Amino acid sequence: MNSKIESPKNWPEGVPLKLDGYQKPLFTFLDDSAEKYPQQVFTIFQGATRTYSQIKEAAEKVAGFLQKMGVAKGDRVAIFLPNIPQFPEIFFGILKAGAVCVTCNPLYTADELNFQLQDCDAKVVFCMDHPGFYPTTVTAVKNTGIETVIICGVKSYLPKIKGFFGGVLGKIPKAGSYEEGHLFFDDLLKGSSPLKTSPDIAPNEDLAMILYTSGTTGRPKGACLTHSNLVFAVMNLHEWARFSQEPGGLPRQAKSGGFHCYLGILPWYHIFGLWTSMLWCCLAGNKVVCIPDPRNGNPPFKEALQSIEKYKVTIMAAVPTIFTALTNHSMIDDFDLSSIICCASGAAPLATETLARFEKKTGAIIFEGYGMSECLPIGINPTSLEGRKIGSVGFPCINTTVKIVDIETGLIEMPEGGEGEIAVHGPHVMKEYLNRPDANQADFRKLNGERFFLTGDIGRIDDEGYLIITDRKKDMILVGGFNVYPAEVEEIIISHPKVALAAVIGVPDKKKGEKVKAFVQLRPGQSAEKEEIIDHCRSKLSGYKCPSEIEFRTEVPTSIVGKVIRRILKEEEQIGK
Repeated sequence: MNSKIESPKNWPEGVPLKLDGYQKPLFTFLDDSAEKYPQQVFTIFQGATRTYSQIKEAAEKVAGFLQKMGVAKGDRVAIFLPNIPQFPEIFFGILKAGAVCVTCNPLYTADELNFQLQDCDAKVVFCMDHPGFYPTTVTAVKNTGIETVIICGVKSYLPKIKGFFGGVLGKIPKAGSYEEGHLFFDDLLKGSSPLKTSPDIAPNEDLAMILYTSGTTGRPKGACLTHSNLVFAVMNLHEWARFSQEPGGLPRQAKSGGFHCYLGILPWYHIFGLWTSMLWCCLAGNKVVCIPDPRNGNPPFKEALQSIEKYKVTIMAAVPTIFTALTNHSMIDDFDLSSIICCASGAAPLATETLARFEKKTGAIIFEGYGMSECLPIGINPTSLEGRKIGSVGFPCINTTVKIVDIETGLIEMPEGGEGEIAVHGPHVMKEYLNRPDANQADFRKLNGERFFLTGDIGRIDDEGYLIITDRKKDMILVGGFNVYPAEVEEIIISHPKVALAAVIGVPDKKKGEKVKAFVQLRPGQSAEKEEIIDHCRSKLSGYKCPSEIEFRTEVPTSIVGKVIRRILKEEEQIGK
């Protein structure tokens, strides 16, 4: 019916239909690259570099420290950090100790962090020496199982001259005062011995990470991912992304051993940034630029543009909001971005205009993909102009079966080309949700004897085998018996030249059950009347899909990876009523 087509017409040349060899511990990426390229740079941070051998040595000391502190196989250790060079050292150290890494959004409030630490029953948390992050951690660890707090400062990871003058001038962020018993990461490295004996890892069963969902449709849930889940996801991307790496060169896998420089602009606590920069970079033995805050600079995002030029970034993954910010940046013509070869975009649809403008400026190719914390990747567009299909998320990936099923039960396959919920089966589908038997029962189905995950996304597979996403099932609006998908309406609103961002929700209506309400963020310096936006929609959409209400906002709420958070708007509407 709607399972993955074995050899679609535009399937990328050279990409295998089957992938093996992923049943191994995730930390073997670091071990293998450190063996092959010991002196190759892994991380770049403010001009300072760390090699693969240095990061492996630090990771083994982290693992040794954790074992000494009583962290056993399967215990949870949290990382509450932005993209700083300690991140991979801690990440791989946790895995080498046999523990489970729990990444936490560094923008969390104390209450949000407390919920996550309690939910996963973490024993240790690594946080940043910072006037905001550290106090948040201190408050968040109360009434949790956290036994050890390790504080990571950046001074020792800066070039010596920057570290000296930054310290003298007080420009290096520091919390200032610290709780008794909390430890410093630098002291941990100085006083710890490397790991002596690593626990045996069963890659298909043992967890490597617990990744919390973004919460765009409810309270975050912990997605439990095994070592095999993540190894497969990264190997899949490495096999899939084939592009020319020199003028006139044929498409091929990303070269290894330092040829490429990745821009770590997406947060590594999130699956998209972790997968497309830190882990892919490590698998290939290349280098990555640590970007703790993409908005740094005056005007915002200036430092990201400077980093692309300075370090000759070749591979970049970002969300549409970042591509838009860079493309519309007032200083974009002041920087040489021609080193960029290949870009991945995800988390939300990328406007065709933004894609075209960015590619024209850089000469790179952007390919869009689709995945989620529970299962990554699901679909990726071919990384060629000829093979990619704008408006789709590409083909279901290697070893991946996608079925389109009915929205009500998730048990009935829809007719060929029919629209329904996207269900996924493959080696990258998570083991389960942590502590949520209700969610596991709701989101998993047995279809033809195989275990499928219901994504909550509505879509279809077209006659060429491309996967097309229509919208989130839970966000669907029912107007007088007709289904309205917010993403479709949002796309039309965003196509208005004065609009920067839009979010659409359903609100109660006595006659129709629900009506469409749009929240609109205008471009800087623009003004518009509500009727102007509604008329624009009427010219492109059926009447029942058009917004009945428009509310202008200075900012439409989005997640850290650029997804519009409709849940917040729905909650505000309920409170307002």
